[in-house]
Amino acid sequence: MLLLVSDMHLQENRPILTRAFLHFLKTDAPKAKALYLLGDIFNLWVGDDAMTDFHREVAAALKSLAESGTAVFIMHGNRDFALGQDFCKQAGCTLLKDPCVITPFDQPILLMHGDLLCTQDIGYQRMRRLLRNPFINFILRNLSLKIRQKMAGQARKISKSSATKKTSSIVDVTQQEVVRLMEKYQTTCLIHGHTHRPAVHDLEIELNNKQLPAKRYVLGDWSDQKGWKITLTEEDIQLSSFNFG
Repeated sequence: MLLLVSDMHLQENRPILTRAFLHFLKTDAPKAKALYLLGDIFNLWVGDDAMTDFHREVAAALKSLAESGTAVFIMHGNRDFALGQDFCKQAGCTLLKDPCVITPFDQPILLMHGDLLCTQDIGYQRMRRLLRNPFINFILRNLSLKIRQKMAGQARKISKSSATKKTSSIVDVTQQEVVRLMEKYQTTCLIHGHTHRPAVHDLEIELNNKQLPAKRYVLGDWSDQKGWKITLTEEDIQLSSFNFG
């Protein structure tokens, strides 16, 4: 069995989320062969050198899970794309590329955070390409921590302001891009998060000159009351929510 979650948006000022995630790592996650965290684990990440006791507690819990026998994989989200190898080393996890194809039961499954699919949000995609540019990323990493924190705060304010002006369709995935990537990676199954719209979508894609049924699974974000997960076995893929105690 594999477990997949995303969009926990862990942050120090919302301790209920952290408690719920740590509880999940002690109860549900050890039953799985592997745990996949598909981005936005943290609500903000300005660099591995900015880790506090809060971040180290999460890293220690992930490492404990990995040492118990459950492999841990992490993918960047739009909020924590600066998360680096120092954190991964402390957490005992492996950093995945976005997109990434896994074949746990001899069937290819495409994993993504999901923001790359929102192609109608042109302004965001431009900013994403800029911030993920290796040269720009190198410059940002070498700025002082104080400057990076200030820039991140300003960026969040701009993001919140612009989000209120965007229509629902702009911030959701583009169906054509979903189909294009699934056909490119030769898979009939896509799992992602980011949009905070948990659902299972049926669609058709063309593989080997044949129209085949396919599914897109969307993980939900974690609130103060409940979380979302996908359970993947050889027989089935289940998207489900669970309440926090």
